[in-house]
Amino acid sequence: MKSDALHSAPVTERGSTPLALIVLGASVLVTGCLSATAAEPQQDRQRVRELGISIGQYPPGPLNAITDVSGVKVGHTTLIRGEGPLKPGEGPVRTGVTVVIPREDVWHKKVAAGAFVLNGTGEMTGLSWVAESGFLEYPIALTNTLNVPRVANGVMSWMIGRYPEIGISDDTLTPVVAECDDGRLNDIQGRHVSEQDVAKALDTASSGPVPEGTVGAGTGMVSYGFKGGIGTASRRLPEKEGGYTVGVLVNANHGRRPELVIRGVPVGQLYDAAQPMTQAVQPGLSEGSIIVIVSTDAPLDGRQLTRLAKRAALGLARTGSTARHGSGDFMLAFSTANVIPHYPKEQTYTLVHLADIHLNPLIAATVEATEEAILNALTTATTVVGRDNRRIEAIALDRLKALVPAASR
Repeated sequence: MKSDALHSAPVTERGSTPLALIVLGASVLVTGCLSATAAEPQQDRQRVRELGISIGQYPPGPLNAITDVSGVKVGHTTLIRGEGPLKPGEGPVRTGVTVVIPREDVWHKKVAAGAFVLNGTGEMTGLSWVAESGFLEYPIALTNTLNVPRVANGVMSWMIGRYPEIGISDDTLTPVVAECDDGRLNDIQGRHVSEQDVAKALDTASSGPVPEGTVGAGTGMVSYGFKGGIGTASRRLPEKEGGYTVGVLVNANHGRRPELVIRGVPVGQLYDAAQPMTQAVQPGLSEGSIIVIVSTDAPLDGRQLTRLAKRAALGLARTGSTARHGSGDFMLAFSTANVIPHYPKEQTYTLVHLADIHLNPLIAATVEATEEAILNALTTATTVVGRDNRRIEAIALDRLKALVPAASR
């Protein structure tokens, strides 16, 4: 849902540049002659760990990303075009779609899954079937609020293209599509993410490094009064605790500026100490959302994954969120350790199951990775100028390092 109301000043044009690019597996469609301030990829951004700010006790995986869980892929399609006054249905466009594919052929080789809704002012479709079955059988898609039906159509079309008997001699599907409201920067009425954009994100999804910040579904997002968006992180447990990996991906569009906390430091309050710290929200406007996707290679069932999804809310809280009345906070967790067959030939099949008494390291890893993924969304996002020349600034990294003392890093 929509992030907090922000005061946004118009900007002057700094020149025009036609752009069309693909970066790190993220399909980026930038059309027309845009001001360089529309989305500012030239900014030198870093992940929070690169700033010397370490989160938690467990080490990250090699990529410090959800794709550290073997087989998981992430893809983005980013849509940036137009500038100036809002023309509903036409632009400016600052939006996109992000997809997470749990494994190859997840339709026939389902993954165990569970979900948790901290505050439900929002939508993640398909959760009733996840809760009933305890598994996930298709990719997860993230987008903006009004684009959910079109993105769901895109996922269904992509799946039917690969499994043409869906709905004929095979089961039907209820896609998992999660939303956040990017209407502060984007012409959300235009519902600009097409089925083709969804297919592009799915077809180009990669198991490598994950582009973060102002990309895909995160293009128009605002978090803690700064530019938000996509963030990811992972944790690798030591062998004595199972050697498992936990990966997290978030779409951060939540929180008010005064709430932001990093490593216990009230960064949001200190950042604008000389300015009033109230951010009024008009009656009827909601106050932000976050989508958290947790993956692991630990052999957990749907019940245990629901428990893990709940713990992602603690990582969210560590960054300062209080999950306000108007917030939509949805967490989904899945495990790639077991294969749940589509149509088992035998009446029984065998799954490996981790004992509950060994869950604690995975719980801690989930909290840490969620916290770091949210902070990565903030530190990698770039300043964006959207509809009506609204400018949402990225958090200043030098200022952030000055506010978080070395001792707290």
